[in-house]
Amino acid sequence: MEVKLLSDASLVPEYQKFGSAGFDLHARIPDGTMVIEAGKHAVIGTGIAVAVPFGYELQIRPRSGLALKHGITVLNSPGTVDHGFKNEVGVILINHGENDFIVHDGDRIAQALIKEIIIAKIVVVDELTGYDRGGGFGSTNI
Repeated sequence: MEVKLLSDASLVPEYQKFGSAGFDLHARIPDGTMVIEAGKHAVIGTGIAVAVPFGYELQIRPRSGLALKHGITVLNSPGTVDHGFKNEVGVILINHGENDFIVHDGDRIAQALIKEIIIAKIVVVDELTGYDRGGGFGSTNI
């Protein structure tokens, strides 16, 4: 996947261990820090643009350590970067914690995975085929 660094201070995303599913995305904050107040959310730039290959998406997911230690997660998890999007990748973080959270320039704020997608053909029908699980939420209609 092609990655364009949007500033001299941008960091190349990288896998932390060989065989990891996701690679880390770093915060790019020109002023050095950003505060996400408890209960609030913000878009954090990454300082990179990517060329996602056709037939794939870039999924942006939370980092488990940030979620466990600070209550920080990706608001629209997983976020999707589609083929054809060529602007800066941003990460929407939300602070579910009780304390304000400071994001520093260069911090690892999320992880990203490349996932193959299937382009569905949308077909309008009068009746649906397949197993009927009923209505409601979940498999037991709760």
